[in-house]
Amino acid sequence: MDRKIGVVGLGYVGLPVAVAFGKEHRIIGFDINENRISTLIQGTDYTNEVTGEELREASIDFTSDGAKLKEADFVIVAVPTPINEHKQPDLTPLIKASETVGKNLAKGTIVVFESTVYPGATEEVCVPVLEKFSDMKCGVDFFVGYSPERINPGDKKRTFTTITKVVSGQTPEVLEIVAATYASVVKAGVYKASSIKVAEAAKVIENTQRDVNIALMNELALIFDRLDIDTTEVLAAAGTKWNFLNFSPGLVGGHCIGVDPYYLTHKAQAVGYQPDVILAGRRINDDLGKFIARTLVKKMIKAGIGVQGAKVTVLGLTFKENVPDLRNSKVIDVIRELQEYDVEVQVTDAEANAKDGLREYGVSLIEMDDLEKADAVVLAVPHREYLEKGWDNVQSLLKDGSGIVVDVKSVLPLSEKPEALKLWRL
Repeated sequence: MDRKIGVVGLGYVGLPVAVAFGKEHRIIGFDINENRISTLIQGTDYTNEVTGEELREASIDFTSDGAKLKEADFVIVAVPTPINEHKQPDLTPLIKASETVGKNLAKGTIVVFESTVYPGATEEVCVPVLEKFSDMKCGVDFFVGYSPERINPGDKKRTFTTITKVVSGQTPEVLEIVAATYASVVKAGVYKASSIKVAEAAKVIENTQRDVNIALMNELALIFDRLDIDTTEVLAAAGTKWNFLNFSPGLVGGHCIGVDPYYLTHKAQAVGYQPDVILAGRRINDDLGKFIARTLVKKMIKAGIGVQGAKVTVLGLTFKENVPDLRNSKVIDVIRELQEYDVEVQVTDAEANAKDGLREYGVSLIEMDDLEKADAVVLAVPHREYLEKGWDNVQSLLKDGSGIVVDVKSVLPLSEKPEALKLWRL
C-alpha cells in the first residue's frame, strides 16, 4: 500500500527523512517555522543537510498549515527534544507537535515518533495528547509507533537511507506496516524492536554510551595534563591494542550526546535509581569548557602575557565541525570563562550565520579578514576551512606571528608547528 506520509518538523532530522520518502511516496512536509518553509519551497536548505537537487527530486508539499496533515495516513514526528536550564527534559516541542497532529488526525492513521525520549514517553506523554486533541482512541481509531532517529549532522556518508532503522509499533500488525514503510526507502534495512519502550531505550543509550566514553577520555586528559603527558600520543599508543575503543577528548555539545543522557537519568531517578556513572560523565563533559579557558589563562600568565585586556581569537562556535548549527554548543563555555578573566574574545566561524550567533548567545561573529591580531588562538571547532589553511593561517592571526595556540581536538599536525608558537591541546 502506498502511504501518504506527513513529516512534522523539518530540521536536521525531519528534512532528510522527508526527502528520502519524497523520492518514493507523496509527502506533506510540515513545520511551524514559516521562514523554513519559504526557503525550502525556494529549493534551499540552510542546514546544508540536503542539496537543492535532492529537494527538486523529492515530491514534498511544504507547508506551515497543520490542516494539510489530514491528508496523511502515516505521520512521522521529528521535532527537537531539548533540556531546560535545570537539565531536565523539555517535552514542549513534542507535546505541541502532538497537539497539531491530534487536531488533524485522520481515522486509521499511524503516528510514528522519531524524537529522542526516555522509555515510556511515547505512550505516557504523546498518546494522551493525541487522544485529547483528536477525540479518538489510540489502538482503535489510530495507532502509534516509534523509530529513533540516527541522523548524524554533516555526515554525507552515513545518511538516513544507509543506516539500519530501528522500528517498533504498538501491535504486531502496526509494526509490520511501520517496518514495510521505512524499508521502502532505507536501503540498510530495518530492525524490528519488540516494543516501543525497547526502541526508545535503544536510542537513548546510543548517545549515553558515547557520552560516558568521551567523559572517560576527558578525565584522562585532565590527569595527563597534570602529569605533563600529551593525551593524543597516549591514545595513539594505546590504540595499537585490538580492543581499545577509539574515543578522544573534546567538547560535548549539540542536541544528542550532550542532551540525551539527561532523558535517561530523569527516568531512572523517577523510578528510584540514582545513575551515578552517567551523571558523573555529564558533569565532566559539562565542565570541560571552563577547564580549557582556565588552562589558557595559566599559559598566558606563564608566557608573560597580561591576562586582563588580552585578546583571544576563537575559531569556531558551532557544536561540531562542518555544520552551521550553534544550538547547545559548548564553545560558549570557553568564551564566557575567558570573559570572566576580562579577556577580550573575538569569535569567527566558517559555517555559522552571524544572526544565529547573536540570537543564540549574543556573540558577534567576525569575518576572518576582519579579526584583529591576538595574543592567543583557540581552534575550538575544526571546520574543513581551518584544517585546509593549517598552521599558516593560525600563525597569521597572532601578534608578531607568535603566541599561544589551543588546539582543542588535537587536529593540527605537531610536525608542522612553527617554533614561535606555544601549543596546548587536550
